[in-house]
Amino acid sequence: MRHWMQRCWALLALGLVAPALAQVSQQVVNLPTRPGVTQRMLVLTPPAPKAAVVLLAGGHGGLQMYPNGSMRWGEGNFLVRTRALWADQGLMVAVVDAPSDRQSAPWLGGFRQEPEHAADLKAVIAWLREQSKAPVWLVGTSRGTQSAAYVTTELQGAEGPDGLVLSATILSDDKSRAVPEMPLGRIRVPVLVVHHEQDGCALCAYAHVPALMGRLSNAPRKAVLPFTGGQSQGDPCAAQAYHGFNGIEGAVVQQTAAWMLSK
Repeated sequence: MRHWMQRCWALLALGLVAPALAQVSQQVVNLPTRPGVTQRMLVLTPPAPKAAVVLLAGGHGGLQMYPNGSMRWGEGNFLVRTRALWADQGLMVAVVDAPSDRQSAPWLGGFRQEPEHAADLKAVIAWLREQSKAPVWLVGTSRGTQSAAYVTTELQGAEGPDGLVLSATILSDDKSRAVPEMPLGRIRVPVLVVHHEQDGCALCAYAHVPALMGRLSNAPRKAVLPFTGGQSQGDPCAAQAYHGFNGIEGAVVQQTAAWMLSK
């Protein structure tokens, strides 16, 4: 029995099986966003969702999602591979691809802080809010934090998310605007910053997290959720390093969801 449970959790961490207890449904949605543009996303829906999360992968963000929900790129990304774990916490999940007009290189490169990107995610937020009848949070990891933070600074009130989670945040970057350089004072929703203390990516040094928190001057609730441990393999900025919470995925998702759902 113990071996069986360990195997199930390993598969869940990779997003390969649906949570056994939640009876999660899965579908691929092609949502119209801008004129002539659609946004493809893989949606997991548990019974009576407590909240909904938009999972924004890092890297170039071009998952190249097939109609059956499989992906040509990004299956190993922290948020993509843990999608079933988020659903197991009672959350409706949308794993978002690049939009239909960004389905070739550079994908989301140079696009994450553009009005069109905000328009696409505005449509995703509205759709999830209608479908779930629950609050909608943007959750980004690595380069995905630039998308999530930018959109939250641009969209307020009913158009924007109800909360923001930044994991493995881009804290410095000489090639694009890092998250702390954005007008974070515009954000007026709860913000949780999730970070591995040993993150070895030069753009995501944990020492810069306090400066990020100081910029979130108008967030009604904010916190840092630090982690240690796990495994670090290969590129320190890739998903199998501490940067991607390798080996501690279950704890990261559970504790993040618990903070999101707390009052």
